[in-house]
Amino acid sequence: MELVSTRDPGRRASFLEAVVANVPGDGGLFVPARLAPLPPATIATLLAMPWPERATALLAELLGDELARDEIAELTGAAFDFPVPLVRLPDGLAVLELFHGPSLSFKDFGVRFLARLLALLARREAAAGRAPGPRTVLTATSGDTGAAVALAFHGLPALRVAVLYPRGRISNRQERQMATLGGNVRAFAVDGSFDDCQRLVKASFAAPALVARHGLVAANSINIARLLAQVLYYFEAVAAAGDAPPPVVCVPSGNFGNLCAGLLARRLGLPLGGLALATNANTTVPDYLDGGAWRPRPSLATLSNAMDVGAPSNWERIAWLHGDDREALRAALRWGSLDDDGTRREIARLAALGYAVDPHGAVASAVLRRLLRPGERGLFLGTAHPAKFEVSGAAVPLPPPLAAALRRPLLSEPLPATEAALHAALAAWPA
Repeated sequence: MELVSTRDPGRRASFLEAVVANVPGDGGLFVPARLAPLPPATIATLLAMPWPERATALLAELLGDELARDEIAELTGAAFDFPVPLVRLPDGLAVLELFHGPSLSFKDFGVRFLARLLALLARREAAAGRAPGPRTVLTATSGDTGAAVALAFHGLPALRVAVLYPRGRISNRQERQMATLGGNVRAFAVDGSFDDCQRLVKASFAAPALVARHGLVAANSINIARLLAQVLYYFEAVAAAGDAPPPVVCVPSGNFGNLCAGLLARRLGLPLGGLALATNANTTVPDYLDGGAWRPRPSLATLSNAMDVGAPSNWERIAWLHGDDREALRAALRWGSLDDDGTRREIARLAALGYAVDPHGAVASAVLRRLLRPGERGLFLGTAHPAKFEVSGAAVPLPPPLAAALRRPLLSEPLPATEAALHAALAAWPA
């Protein structure tokens, strides 16, 4: 897989080079230079496979000879060792539950794949007689990424983690998952919004000396490994949905990496009835698709906090895939938004049907019902376990890993929303 920058097609990298480099260095993001559709027979063969074998086979198709088949099988076996069930709801919709991994969110797919890929690369370097210093995984989170990153990398040798999250703007349960581990994981409660956290991370990766000093690696969806792993479960969604017509898939969206992965899956030839994006009150993208100017803005705090993003990074990739043509984007997507009152109503509606949903899934479910056309089948992505949120239409038992996190002491560190403060905190980390 050859990758190029969204801003300069002359900047090229292999997949593994892009994973380590994080970003091209010109302010853009890595995207596949070419993504030709797989032959229909290959798609049919992939869809007929069980989930673990399909993940290995699809990555082998994409990565060519950069990783050996047995290495890919090792990565997928370790990263995706949890179920991905499709649940059919009484109202005719279906939900692909992506929250059965260790952090109880869909972020486990991309982050666990990245963690094990970096560990594999470290073993390669050690076998070659090279002994680089520890890599520092630096990530911003609006709720779920931080927990997934912290749990995926916790205890891994030669890797350490710095998670930045907006103080007071994630759920208590999300905070406990990422800020109670200690060891090689530090969690910084930033005095600002997620956009401030994201700004600090992007500025850090734009500073070559800082990247080299700390061996910085991105675990946000700016890292192409995250997106590639997320492509896999779109194939699972179509395979699990069964016979035609293929489903319209609705994606709860904040930073838009998840939707970008769906678009890549469709470019590979995956049959989809449509791709829909659902946002909360942070309507930067829906407003643009409705004809307004592209206007990133400060994020608003909502019940579906992981989607509280006013300046979504991955929209640059999505725009690039469509030639920065708004009409092409409008033709490729459906969209809608839902405020907090509507989110509460949808949580209650689904609870009355016997299904507990988290706020993000509720946004996707309500928007999908609004966008479906006669004769279509709808499926939304369940991106987080409802037990992670205090807002629920029914009593949701705490999964054991979450209950254990709530019993541990909080180890978060306050951090002003300035580059100088972040750099000082990284510099104070013992070698």
